[in-house]
Amino acid sequence: MRLRTLAIATAGTALALASTITPAAAAPTGHDGDHDRDRGHYQGRVTAHGGLLLRDSPTRGSRVIRREPHGAIVSIYCRTEGERVDRNHIWYLLTDGTWAWGSARYIETFDRTPHWC
Repeated sequence: MRLRTLAIATAGTALALASTITPAAAAPTGHDGDHDRDRGHYQGRVTAHGGLLLRDSPTRGSRVIRREPHGAIVSIYCRTEGERVDRNHIWYLLTDGTWAWGSARYIETFDRTPHWC
């Protein structure tokens, strides 16, 4: 499965598919030139004062996978739309050890905005 298919899926389908991404399935294939080379090379800092709960899908009610402390630097693979958190509906798929979703409301990105999943 190629990730670019998520971009044309409906929001509900995209959430379901994105929650099943594994490192092997999400790894860049190198077939799309520079675009693939940039994937997964985004970073951000956790801004939530009490730390940020990372989840198995981009919703606040989904299962918690792990917690990142305030100030932690995280690797971001891509972004998608999900449940709103303080008027922000963007979530990032993080790639630090386990693949997990974090609300963009509490992650400040460096340099550039991650590409869409």
